[in-house]
Amino acid sequence: MDNQLFELQYALDTFYFLVCGALVMWMAAGFSMLEAGLVRSKNTTEILTKNVALYAISCTLYMLIGYAMMYPELGVALLDGITEDGVAADKTYAPSADFFFQVVFVATAMSIVSGAVAERMKLVAFLLFAVVMTGFIYPLEGHWTWGEGEVFGWYSLKVLGFSDFAGSGIVHLAGAAAALSGVMWLGPRAGKYDAQGRVKAIPGANLPLATLGTFILWMGWFGFNGGSVLATASVENANAVAVVFMNTNAAAAGGLIAALVTAKLLFGKADLTMTLNGALAGLVAITAEPSTPTPALATVFGAAGGVLVVFSVILFDKLKLDDPVGAISVHGVVGFLGLLLVPLTNGEVKLSGQIIGALTIFTWVFVSSSLVWWLLKQTIGIRVSAEEEYEGIDVSECGMEAYPEFTNS
Repeated sequence: MDNQLFELQYALDTFYFLVCGALVMWMAAGFSMLEAGLVRSKNTTEILTKNVALYAISCTLYMLIGYAMMYPELGVALLDGITEDGVAADKTYAPSADFFFQVVFVATAMSIVSGAVAERMKLVAFLLFAVVMTGFIYPLEGHWTWGEGEVFGWYSLKVLGFSDFAGSGIVHLAGAAAALSGVMWLGPRAGKYDAQGRVKAIPGANLPLATLGTFILWMGWFGFNGGSVLATASVENANAVAVVFMNTNAAAAGGLIAALVTAKLLFGKADLTMTLNGALAGLVAITAEPSTPTPALATVFGAAGGVLVVFSVILFDKLKLDDPVGAISVHGVVGFLGLLLVPLTNGEVKLSGQIIGALTIFTWVFVSSSLVWWLLKQTIGIRVSAEEEYEGIDVSECGMEAYPEFTNS
């Protein structure tokens, strides 16, 4: 390739990578708004603190430890201050752009945990878990799935025919596995289930905010999936990016419509929270392979996720696993579905490899997370006191209220 042409391609691909990374970073705002809208007003400040802090922790721990574990050669180069010379010679984008794109994925996985354990977990316990999750647990499974070679005796799952284009399993299922473990160790919120075990709805304080958060996540997902093409400065790559954007949007729309209809049929009402989670479920379902389905099929895949998430939320409530925002259903159950859908449109992927990959991700993250939660529970404790939970953890954990002009709800 002509040197000037290569430099142009390098600049364009790097710029595209960085813009997509910025879009994914904006998803942190989406998670913050979604979770702040779905918790009670007395717990808003704490959930916002968790989200901004986990992003900073993710960026720092992944830089210091995680990136080198997930991509050993690139990670060592990054820590040595090497950016372009002699690194990733087969790539058409800056290695530092790759790090930025990867680190915002880590933060996304950790954000999933935040909503599931909302309203009753100690802030310090959550942040200590974030250190381990982003510095060790996620990078190791990330190497087994997206990396090359061997780490701790385990080779890449690619040899089994496993494929996860943008992270239905690697990011979303992993985050949900950590969240499920945390919920099980933590227990439900006070008053969530009555003496007979019946579910008591605990409405969120700000549904406009939750809706805004969903739209922000929807927008950020174009970077999440589109950036995973890894390039755009050629006709082939540009077409691939356009297809991924189109299918990502189609799946979200299909998921939202399907969840809305399902909720209406089941409850007789157009449940907004189920509808919002339907859009997110459609996005998660298509994330494992947004490049090969037709737009109509992408819509069907998203719709399948939208229907599944409604029944999953109901099931987890029956099991008394209290997840205030439905994160485990959206990212875990539908993330697994997304992996299973890949072989339907990508003939190079084996269903057996997808199942083994999903089980590997879930087992590793769930077991290692359980160990961390247990250690935290035995040492500093992971749950606030009953009095603090009743009064709201904004004041006890952060010393301020999000809505001081209103009484606590």
